[in-house]
Amino acid sequence: MTAPIKLPANQPPQFYRGGASIAALRGASPDKEFGPEDWVASTTTLFGQDENGLTKLPDGRWLREAVSADPASWLGAKHVESFAGSTALLVKLLDAGQRLPVHFHPSNSFARKHFDSHFGKTEAWIVVGTSGDDPRVYPGFREAVSASAVDEWVREQNAEAMLGALNSVPVRPGDNVYIPAGLPHAIGEGVFVVELQQPTDFSLTIEWRDFLASPEKGHLGIGFDTALQALDTTARDPETIIRRTGNEHESIVDLLVPESAEFFRADRLRPSAPLALDPSFAVLVVLEGQGTLRTENGGELTLAKGDTVVVPFASGQAELSGDLTVIRCRPPAPGARL
Repeated sequence: MTAPIKLPANQPPQFYRGGASIAALRGASPDKEFGPEDWVASTTTLFGQDENGLTKLPDGRWLREAVSADPASWLGAKHVESFAGSTALLVKLLDAGQRLPVHFHPSNSFARKHFDSHFGKTEAWIVVGTSGDDPRVYPGFREAVSASAVDEWVREQNAEAMLGALNSVPVRPGDNVYIPAGLPHAIGEGVFVVELQQPTDFSLTIEWRDFLASPEKGHLGIGFDTALQALDTTARDPETIIRRTGNEHESIVDLLVPESAEFFRADRLRPSAPLALDPSFAVLVVLEGQGTLRTENGGELTLAKGDTVVVPFASGQAELSGDLTVIRCRPPAPGARL
């Protein structure tokens, strides 16, 4: 496979409301109250499921199968040396139609021990739209908290205390938030993001009541005593994990804080002149306008607002042109290792 491929929406069922912003971006009619996530170029399934979440290519194959059959073409030989046949990336469009619960994700080492996975779930949010009077995110505790306090909040399902202990940060398009493993967090109602993450679905949800059917779905079967060992209870200054790029207008803008580079990369592309792009496995999300992606080995693809595209490494050198804004999401640079 050498040609970039446009992908349709892929919205596995979720427990929370949203999806109108995804439909508006794609120029579609919202037909799901609970379609708040669009998993783009996904080789990952929902936790405990066999197929839900996977991307199907136009030829009928799962993307996961296609990558597994020819990882060097899809990902590049150097990437395969570091990550075998994994894309090492999951990209989502996430439209919070209601506030998400307070939750966190495991590290690589915790996931290896408790979920038999090479990957944990570090993630980042690229804010591409907001609605409502006060769109906010909640990344990390404002002050250090004790394990006993968290344990009490979880047992009593004291949502007010959990949320109140977190940083509360207003956001607007152009703000980008890095969420390392272990950091407690929530996304507020009216925040629309392109999310990059490691390719798993491990969410440890301490505020499960009114969101999930049972506490087991909050701790993923390992028990809260074990799950809470992965929680970062230290204080976090949110400005250390946020990069604000709304006033940056270069053709290529690096969107994330440097700490995130070992997990994924993200750029905003606005070609004032044809923009050269090195060969790489990539996921493109077109936010505005229209233009053309020309690739050395994959021909020419017309792009327009709402398109989501997976680009194989074997497409080769690429050129992006036109009056458009694109988010380019990529796995870690070749040579990075978990």
